[in-house]
Amino acid sequence: MHATLHQLKVFETTARLGSFTKAAEELSITQPTVSSQIKQLSKVVTLPLFEQIGKRLYLTDAGTELLETCQEIFEKLENFEMKIADFKGTKEGKLSLAVVSTAKYFIPRLLGYFCQEYPNIDVSLKVTNHKEIEQRMGENADDLYILSQPPQNLDLFTKPFLDNPLVVLAPSNHPLVNEKNIPIKCLDGESFIMREKGSGTRVAVENLFAQQNVSVRVRLDLGNNEAIKQAIVGGLGISVLSGHTLISQGNTDDLAILDVEHFPIKCRWYVAHLGGKQLSVIAQTFLEYLLEESQKIPLPFQHFLNSKKQEISLLNNKKHFELVN
Repeated sequence: MHATLHQLKVFETTARLGSFTKAAEELSITQPTVSSQIKQLSKVVTLPLFEQIGKRLYLTDAGTELLETCQEIFEKLENFEMKIADFKGTKEGKLSLAVVSTAKYFIPRLLGYFCQEYPNIDVSLKVTNHKEIEQRMGENADDLYILSQPPQNLDLFTKPFLDNPLVVLAPSNHPLVNEKNIPIKCLDGESFIMREKGSGTRVAVENLFAQQNVSVRVRLDLGNNEAIKQAIVGGLGISVLSGHTLISQGNTDDLAILDVEHFPIKCRWYVAHLGGKQLSVIAQTFLEYLLEESQKIPLPFQHFLNSKKQEISLLNNKKHFELVN
């Protein structure tokens, strides 16, 4: 007896979803058909693949081993189909991306242009938080990941592709709005709205505040950039966010960037995949596209960054002049 590809697909779907019912729904077949296919496959393997405790399904050791084998088989088959399409001079197949929430301000636009160029590609885009990105990385759930703080505990290929400056945002009526070169110690005791714990933005901000011995009053934790901007406008406090969050801000009159010492924090966006992973033709094509096209993404507050660079340059020249004389 030999296992069929259909049986392996039914098994992989059931194992991934942890449910006969959900597998049947995804595959558009009946639940008895799912049960029958799993039973036949178990006979081929000569060992049980699942054990059911209460209403939950658990993989046996044999089931875990077979799931890994199935995932390798289907990944290779997908890559084979993509390569055949590539040989024919077309780009066809699937691309799976997972990105942290702030990347949603520019990645969908790039994806749109990419899909216009390669219309036969199916794209799956997961927008989530840093914690789930790390979990998905460990499970090899996607082709590529986009985030600002690649985890150090995983074997990853990472490539920086875009600046991600973090700026201090305040309501436009804040008393420090028109001040220049505000000492960072002026933030002591300020009411602050922070991104959720574990986010790349929060880690960068907390590291800087610890280095500069700055203590703010965290009034609110929010995991959504738009909610944070609304909270700032509502007078709940100030915050530090990626400058990319201003891209969707049609009217910036209610928000202002404070010219605070040590800001913007210089961060980068990274594209990553598991070390040793063989990228599909589509994933490799998108990676190259991302590295090239991301250089054309404008920042809505570029004039602010340019003025900061000018100020730093003038300050350095002044210090040099004083040392020489």
